[in-house]
Amino acid sequence: DLIEPPLKRVEAHISKQAQSFDPAVEDYISYACGSAGKRLRPALALLAGGATGEITPAHEDLAVIIELIHIATLVHDDIMDGAERRRDQPTTNAKWGNAISVLLGDCLFAHALRLASGFKDSTICRRIADAAADVCSGEIIQTQRRFDLNLNVQDYFRIIEMKTAALFAVACELGGVVSGSDEKATQCLKNFGTNFGIAYQIYDDCLDLVGDESTVGKTLGTDFLKGKFTLPIIAMLDQANDEDRTRLSDWILRHEPEDFDRLREFILREGGLAMAVTAARRYLVEAQEELNVLSESAYQTGLSNICQYVHALLDQIQPASSN
Repeated sequence: DLIEPPLKRVEAHISKQAQSFDPAVEDYISYACGSAGKRLRPALALLAGGATGEITPAHEDLAVIIELIHIATLVHDDIMDGAERRRDQPTTNAKWGNAISVLLGDCLFAHALRLASGFKDSTICRRIADAAADVCSGEIIQTQRRFDLNLNVQDYFRIIEMKTAALFAVACELGGVVSGSDEKATQCLKNFGTNFGIAYQIYDDCLDLVGDESTVGKTLGTDFLKGKFTLPIIAMLDQANDEDRTRLSDWILRHEPEDFDRLREFILREGGLAMAVTAARRYLVEAQEELNVLSESAYQTGLSNICQYVHALLDQIQPASSN
């Protein structure tokens, strides 16, 4: 309710972006942008702006740009994962093939950076470009390390800080920059976004193991089948005895659908999921602590409430009382 009017305007602006392209490309852009997700990144940019000043049209522009970059990453992710559904509809690659989808993602990236160049403060455009580069670099490293049994927890956190948290961090940080906030407030917002983004990616990784496709609205189990090592899997590999580690490694390297069921059962039974959920909750707490730097306001509370929202999502996977 706090940001409903500007968020509706952001949604309308996103829908209109297809009109900026050649008519032959318009339908592809419209399809990619048309199915609204949670719009967490735009919401964070708006809340960060409100927490450090007033929400302005410039904050709405920022929110649009951040979401376009996010949509572009999803288009490319679905190609790499061979995913067939996203937000309960066919992915662009399932609908038109990989060749068009790769170029579609490229168009969205380029368009977002074109919009970012409209800010008078060149620092804003540069930070958006830096975040986009971090996201793509994180994806490259994750792809490079697929099926790598030597991937450890530190490697995992480095990857998700780049590929996911970087965009959350820049949304929050620049929400403050656009408001003209001081360096201390801007840094705390960036730290908040980083911690929140890490927590949210851990949640998403857990969902890939135990979610329900009909409820989630996207193809699940792709992390395992594509050799992406997520925190529940890494936690199990780290603490497993030699016999269990050999068995887990065989399932992972063979990556057959029936092996996914065996791995999921093992992770649930041995506490790998619970460990991952506990880690996500810890990052959410750290994110909320960063907000203490900001003056009390409805928008500061709104940022905290988004953390509570993710706590609630984690409860659906692993109730807090069972951690």
